[in-house]
Amino acid sequence: MASLTSKLKWLKDLLRSLGVIHTLPMNVKFDSYSTIYIAQNPVFHERTKHIEIDCHFLWDAVLDGTIQTSHVSTTEQIADLFTKSLGQKQFELLLRKLSIQDLHTPT
Repeated sequence: MASLTSKLKWLKDLLRSLGVIHTLPMNVKFDSYSTIYIAQNPVFHERTKHIEIDCHFLWDAVLDGTIQTSHVSTTEQIADLFTKSLGQKQFELLLRKLSIQDLHTPT
């Protein structure tokens, strides 16, 4: 999540340098409730002792309104298209969500 936040902040800065002002928080969706909880609550516990710098980076981004975290169910996670092998039904469902169509289908 910290890596994604870093890339999103870089893209926002790039857009600003091109004259595009984006003031709304960027919605970051994860399928892990624990990740979202850690990102939103600045409380250290046993699970976060080795990732303190990433946690502070995330908390700052959430507090200053750069990102907004929300949950997405595992079956709706579009990133799975690029990271997992999926069954045909799930693969086609996620492709439709991206509005990708087969260019070789007859019309």
